[in-house]
Amino acid sequence: MSVLISAASAALPLSGWGLHTLWMQRRLATASKDPLTGLLRRDAFEQQAARMLTAQMRPCAVVVVDLDGFKAVNDTWGHAAGDEAIRTAGQVLGRAVGGGYSGLVARLGGDEFAAAVPMSGPSTLTSLLEGVHRELCAPLAFEGHELRLGASLGAVLHEPAAPADLSRLLRLADEAMYEIKRHGGGWLLTNSDHPQHATLNGRRAGRHGTAPVSGGKATYLPHPLAPASEMGGE
Repeated sequence: MSVLISAASAALPLSGWGLHTLWMQRRLATASKDPLTGLLRRDAFEQQAARMLTAQMRPCAVVVVDLDGFKAVNDTWGHAAGDEAIRTAGQVLGRAVGGGYSGLVARLGGDEFAAAVPMSGPSTLTSLLEGVHRELCAPLAFEGHELRLGASLGAVLHEPAAPADLSRLLRLADEAMYEIKRHGGGWLLTNSDHPQHATLNGRRAGRHGTAPVSGGKATYLPHPLAPASEMGGE
């Protein structure tokens, strides 16, 4: 009997520690997720995407997404409508990238998102960009109203033989996104190898206040939903 009691007593701390470990793992998983969309936060995304780029033996796309007209929706219909737009965009990206391609999706903040997606090649990526853009631009029902937003997507395709520099790829995708936003929204796949704008105070390139640098070019493939004047700004 004493042997059984001793064994049971020894097992209790292990059981308690196992529960604590499980609790900590759940806390860490929750901390890595955006509470509004359930998508990864920036830090968790960057860690996991960097590992994906290093491990992948096939091309991998890095995509940056920004909603167009989001401020107008927020100002007109309120923050609840804005939150619904963000949630819906997160669902679209999660379904298309996370489910269909086993990729990673993150909400970077505000109405900005990012994705890292294994690809078979450029044609597969263009099909993905077209489909995601179409879904993000679909009318959204909210409390009896129809919300209309656009989207700007910038992408770059990373080849496995090239150095896996996620920071550089995010800058390239961000520059492509900002460029297509200036043309009224749509999607843009860049073939540039080097960012064309310098960063300013750590901000990703392509933002107001950044300075152009030499080198690099992009392949422009605009598919605008509407003229920029109808998008209501960023």
